[in-house]
Amino acid sequence: MAGGHRAMAVNMAHVLVIAGSDSSGGAGIARDVETLAAFGIKACLALTAVTVQTHDTVKSVDLCAADLVEAQIRAAFSANPVAAIKIGMLGSCETVKCVAAVLREQAPLPVVLDPVVASSSGRALLSDDAIETMRESLMPLCTLVTPNLPELALLSGGSEADEHQQARDLLEGGVKTLLVKGGHAEGPRAVDTLYQAGEPPLRFEGPRLPGTMRGTGCMLASAIAAGLARGDGLQASVRAAKTHLSERWLAN
Repeated sequence: MAGGHRAMAVNMAHVLVIAGSDSSGGAGIARDVETLAAFGIKACLALTAVTVQTHDTVKSVDLCAADLVEAQIRAAFSANPVAAIKIGMLGSCETVKCVAAVLREQAPLPVVLDPVVASSSGRALLSDDAIETMRESLMPLCTLVTPNLPELALLSGGSEADEHQQARDLLEGGVKTLLVKGGHAEGPRAVDTLYQAGEPPLRFEGPRLPGTMRGTGCMLASAIAAGLARGDGLQASVRAAKTHLSERWLAN
């Protein structure tokens, strides 16, 4: 029986999560695994960083070496049928390059990148050179990139242009699709906007979640990856992910 359970687990579609830990459990890989499980999806992991943090602050960050991250990714691919990839905190330019190199070797898979550049408390989690490398080498390999408004400004070069122009600049630079999260805007409703080259922007509205709820970016990206792993379309996956976040908020 135990062997049968193991075979079943191995044969199930997995989402490979490449991200950092959060000792508080409020964000990072803990949120990713929790979210994937809610969608009935198994997770395999490549840890990029160990963080010491509470719900209020990041006290320290210990980055994993890029070759260790690479070894974890390759082991995950060899052990499980990976149907999609969710990328969160990467931490260093070397790790960004490593992840991009491994992805270029693999057969095309849905990849959702949550471009974590800072913690909720404002601590920088990605250097300037790593942001540039992410924009040029990793983002064009991804199915979807999910920046919030401050991340969008950084990734587009910190220009003074509005959201729509910043998104267009990234699409013209090779990014396939952007879901710009509106949580940092104002108003009673949070509006996330899907940008695709050659298509009009598509708006997804939902209730504005309280600022005290952490890990929403992790949950959203993981929920979208779960939908893509199941074979759902991108728009359907985004809608289901938004619904999941709202339900989690109401359950708290």
